[in-house]
Formats: sequence, structure tokens, C-alpha cells
Amino acid sequence: MKLLVMSDSHGNVSNMLQAVERENPDVILHLGDCWRDAERLHERVPEIPLYQVPGNCDFRSIEDSEQLLLLEGKRILICHGHTYRVKQSLLPAGLAAEEKGLDIFLFGHTHRALCDYHGKTLFLNPGSIGESRGFYGILTLADGTVDPRIHTLF
Repeated sequence: MKLLVMSDSHGNVSNMLQAVERENPDVILHLGDCWRDAERLHERVPEIPLYQVPGNCDFRSIEDSEQLLLLEGKRILICHGHTYRVKQSLLPAGLAAEEKGLDIFLFGHTHRALCDYHGKTLFLNPGSIGESRGFYGILTLADGTVDPRIHTLF
């Protein structure tokens, strides 16, 4: 299963669509900032399942700030990251990952790509798809393994 992970689109639906066309994912994950961008993308590619969470710029108090997904046997938390204060430290996120028994913790917010393990949990921040280079993440889940990668459009 190929997951396309994007965050912080900030109005740049074109970059998001380019990433979808390039990667042909099985699932799209949007980690917030801007909620409406993910909706517009889903209107263009409704056949690809989309999971999304709001970011600090989305003002969507009725939506959950995070979702726990179970995909290919992996426990994956998607969030924007601001509620875990990821700009200051990954310690709160690490504690949550341990407490929730996560395999993968996906977040955005910092606009800086990160792909690293903390204990048994993979932490991935795809960077900002909305920036001129268009950063995004790909997670390939197969046979109990996870292959994480960060890519740029340009």
C-alpha cells in the first residue's frame, strides 16, 4: 500500500495534484493547513481515499485534531502537530506515541521535512507541499515493513 503524505498546502492545490499524478498512491493523507485544499484535491481524484486533519490555520473546531488509522496492520496517528508543540520539541509526541503504541506518527506544522525513528515509532513530517519545491512523503507498507521517503516536486 502506497500512502502519499502531504501537509501545509496553504492554497497550493496544483502542487498536491502534481504529487498525486507522479506517485499514483493508494491513499492520500493531508496533515492540515489548509483543509479546503484537501477537499479540492479530493474533488479532482475522488477514487483515492483521503484522510485529513485540521491544522492551526484551519479553524475547524468540529473536526478531531488527530486520527488513529490502522493500515496494513500498522497503527498510524495523523495530526498537524501544533497540539503536540512539535516546533519546540518532539518529546510530547514521543510520549504520546509510546502511550498509544504507535508504529507511525505523522505530523506537519514546522514546514521542515523529517524522517526518523524514536524508539520503535517512525516519525515523519513531509515538509510543506505548498512551498515552491513542494515537499511530500511516501510511505510504502508491505509485508509488515514500512519504507518511508521524502520527495520534492522540483
